[in-house]
Amino acid sequence: MPGFVQIMEFDTSKIEEVDALSRQLEEEAGDGFLARKGTITEDRERRGHYYVIVEFDSYEEAMKNSENPVVNKYAAKLGELLDGPPIFRNLDVFSVQEVR
Repeated sequence: MPGFVQIMEFDTSKIEEVDALSRQLEEEAGDGFLARKGTITEDRERRGHYYVIVEFDSYEEAMKNSENPVVNKYAAKLGELLDGPPIFRNLDVFSVQEVR
């Protein structure tokens, strides 16, 4: 099922706080949080370097989500926890293959 994925890449020494903030965002936004799934990953070759992968049903849903005031409040707080500006990748899903 095609969709849309946003990847945020950043460095931080405060990943536990980033994770807690992410969970707080999901709780506070409730049904207004339109992401299907969110995953926080750490690069094994570059400790302290992270990727947040957020899956949406569509690009339009992602853009609607980014207009949510709760999401904007989260983004401002997140910026304070990072060691520099994040890099964003906006990706249209071409194909998904489920494997066992």
